[in-house]
Formats: sequence, structure tokens, C-alpha cells
Amino acid sequence: MAFKRLVRFAIGERILFGDLLSFDGGTYKVRRLNGDPFTELLTTDEIVQVDELNVPKYPPIFVKPADALAGPFDTIEIHPDAREMLDYEGELTVVVGRDAKNISEDEALDYVLGYTAGNDLSARNFQLPEASGMQFGYSKSFDHFGPIGHTIVAASEVPDPQDLRLVTRVNGQVKQQSSTNDMIWSVRQIVSHLSRGMTLRKGTVIMTGTPAGVGFFKREFLKAGDVVEVEIEGVASVKNDIRYP
Repeated sequence: MAFKRLVRFAIGERILFGDLLSFDGGTYKVRRLNGDPFTELLTTDEIVQVDELNVPKYPPIFVKPADALAGPFDTIEIHPDAREMLDYEGELTVVVGRDAKNISEDEALDYVLGYTAGNDLSARNFQLPEASGMQFGYSKSFDHFGPIGHTIVAASEVPDPQDLRLVTRVNGQVKQQSSTNDMIWSVRQIVSHLSRGMTLRKGTVIMTGTPAGVGFFKREFLKAGDVVEVEIEGVASVKNDIRYP
């Protein structure tokens, strides 16, 4: 993989991608990468100092339909059109405990029933810019593309949702390993944002984003017979077989 922490930045009017190496005193040290994350990224020897890294003002949101839900140990049957670039995304998953609307970040965790593990399966071939115009929803909406479980740990038992370890394995090999303290937006920010001007219903399941290590950037896609496991340390895990019916 060409990077560990992918960032997007600008030098003048040029929009570039890079691997974030360090942050010190308001300055980011970034190794510049050639290309873009949706085709190919190549490492360069150029190290640049960036004073500001911009992220979207709000978390990008997509909606999975109810039929995308799957159990923690279900076999996931993959539609023929979703097999070409099938990918995993291990994610901390939040379950909303009561209806919420226009809640602040300070009170957001009071509306959380609990936490679990989830795999945001994605058919990347429907996610490429030329295929979707950067609209991700359909690629993630196939039946059973959202296994969660195996338990929901009460919010009261998780003192800090930004201090949890996540590991994703494919056929026993570690593919993702990170901490929720690396999330761009915290659980508080995500829940508060989703309640902005609309009712967030109890029972809503929120997948909070995935760390580095997905198969797309390595061109290592899932195939029939693979076993994908996502574990949130001390919380929950899912383990699903991939099957072509």
C-alpha cells in the first residue's frame, strides 16, 4: 500500500494526495503521492510541509437499506454484479437508543443504546467516479452488506468510544488495525450531525467509518470462500463467510 494515513491537500491551485507522516505544532509533514485513490497511488520521495489539512465540513453520509443488515455469523451471498471489486470495511457501530432531533455534541452519547462491531461491505465497482459520480450509497446497499454483532455493549459499559481497538482479518490475516481515536469525526459529532433537522429514530444503526487497510488500495478484493472478521476489542465481533450462490 502506498500510504498509512491518506490526506488530501493543496499547494497553490494543485489538489494533491499524500501520506501523513507527522504533525507537530500546527504543521503537517506529508509524503506526496502521485495519482488518486480511485485509480492508483504511487509513492514519491517528495516530503512537503502543510500548514492546514482540510476535511469536509460535515461527515459524508449514505444510507443502507434495512435489508442490508446481516447477522454476525451469517454467510453473505454476493450478487454477480457485486463480485468484481468486493471490499470490507471494519467499523465501530453505534445503535441509537431513543429518538433524537437537533441534539448537541455534549448530549449525543445520552442517546446511544450501545456499541457493536460492523462490516460495511462495499462493491467498489459501483463506487468509482465514472460509475457513480462519487455517490457511494448503491455500492453499499446490496442485501446483507451490513453484518453487525455479535453483542451490543451498553453505552454505560464503554467509558470512551474514542478509545477502542479495531482489527479486521481476512482468512485470519490482519488487514486493518487501528484505534477509534483516529476517527476524523467522533461518535458525538456523528450522532449530533445526523440529528440536525431530522429525527434520528431509536434502533438506527450507525457505522462510523473505517481505518486504513481496505482492499481497494491494494487491489486485494474479497472472493468466494473468504472469511472476514471484524473485532472491536472488548465490545463485539462479526465473522462472515463470502459465498457466490
